[in-house]
Amino acid sequence: FYIDLRKDNFSRCFQLIISKKMNLESLTKQLIQIESISPNDAGCFDILESALEGMNFSCERISYKNVENLYAVIGSQGPTLCFLGHTDVVPTGPLDQWTYPPFSGETHDDHIYGRGAADMKGNICAFLEALGAFLNTEKLNYRIAVLLTSNEEGTPEDGFIDELLEKLKSRGETIDYCLVGEPSSSLKVADTIRIGRRGSLSGKLKIIGKQGHIAYPEKIINPIFLVTDLIKILKEKKWDSGNEHFQPTSFQISNINSGTGAGNIVPGELIMDFNFRFCSESTSESLKSSFEEILNSLDLKFELDWSLSGNPFLTTKDYFINKIVSAIKDVTGREPEINNGGGTSDGRFMTAMNAEIVELGPLNESIHKIDENVSLNDLKILKDIYLNLLKNLIT
Repeated sequence: FYIDLRKDNFSRCFQLIISKKMNLESLTKQLIQIESISPNDAGCFDILESALEGMNFSCERISYKNVENLYAVIGSQGPTLCFLGHTDVVPTGPLDQWTYPPFSGETHDDHIYGRGAADMKGNICAFLEALGAFLNTEKLNYRIAVLLTSNEEGTPEDGFIDELLEKLKSRGETIDYCLVGEPSSSLKVADTIRIGRRGSLSGKLKIIGKQGHIAYPEKIINPIFLVTDLIKILKEKKWDSGNEHFQPTSFQISNINSGTGAGNIVPGELIMDFNFRFCSESTSESLKSSFEEILNSLDLKFELDWSLSGNPFLTTKDYFINKIVSAIKDVTGREPEINNGGGTSDGRFMTAMNAEIVELGPLNESIHKIDENVSLNDLKILKDIYLNLLKNLIT
C-alpha cells in the first residue's frame, strides 16, 4: 500500500484516518458510544471538528441557550452546498429491552446497533467520508459547509438552528443548496427523498370542570365526560384535503391526564396534549381558529396554550433535486420516490436562507425505537451517492 505524500492535494483527513485506522464503521461506532441525548453534544463535535479541520475546513462553535452548533466551511467562491445534520439523540427507553447496549455501537450481520445509528450519526460519517474522497481528487469550484447541531430532537426552549442561521445571515453568509441527512429511505436505501415537510402545531388544552364527591352528580361537572364529545368531533374532522405534495393535515392526541388519585372524587380539570401535522393547504392560524370554534360550540370552559414548531416548506426549484436524483440513479440504478411525510426536520429553518432543500439518508424503520440500527452497506451506498453529487453539483 503506497501513498505519495508529495501530492499537493493529499488530504490531511486521510492521513488522520489511516494513522488511526479509522474508517466509516469505526467512526460511526465512536459517535454512537457518546451519550449525546438532546440537547447535549457530549463530545461528538470534538471528533468531527478534528476530521473537518483535517480536510482544511474552517470550523467554529456557535452556542446559545443550551445548544451547541458546529459550522465548518471550505471554499471561497461560487454557490454554497450545506450538509445539515445533528449529533443529538432521543432517550433510549428501557435498557433491558435492547439486544445490545444502546451506546455500545455493536455490529451484527453488517448492521451497527445503537441510539443514533440511523438518526443520524452514521449518515454524518458517510458524508464526511465522501467529502474526504472528493477533496482528495477534485478541484473545488464552489463552497461546502457542514452545519451540525446538538438540539434537533429537543425543544425550542433549548435553542434551534433558526437563531444560528440569523447570525450567519447577518454577517453575509448564504446557503444555496441544503442536503439534510435525515433518514428518508423506506424499504431500500435512497428509495425516497423529501423536498418538503409538513408543519407542526402543538397545543395543551385544560378543560375546566367542577370537582366534588362522586356520589353527588348534581354538584359536580366531570371534565372526563366533557372531553368525550370533543374527541369524537376532533377524530372525525377533516381539516383539509392535502395536495400533490403533502398528505392531508392530521390531528392526534398524545396525552390525557385527569383525576385526583382518589376513587370517590371527580376531578376538577383535565389536561390534553395534542398535535397537528399540517400541509400547505392549512395555516397555523386557520387550525387554531377551527379548533377554538369547536371548543366554543360545545360550551366548554377551557384554557389553551399553543406551540408552533414549524410551518410547511417545499422546494419548488428543480436544479438541486435533479442533481440528487441523478446521483441516486447513477449509483443504485433506481429513481427515488418523493415523499414529504414524516415528522419535522431542521430543514424547515433553511427556508430563511432561500435554499433548495432535499433530505436524503438511510432507512427510517428503526429510528427512535429499541434496537435502532443502520446497515453498513447502506452507509457505503450513501457515501457513493454523496460523492457523485459533490463531483457533479456544479459542472
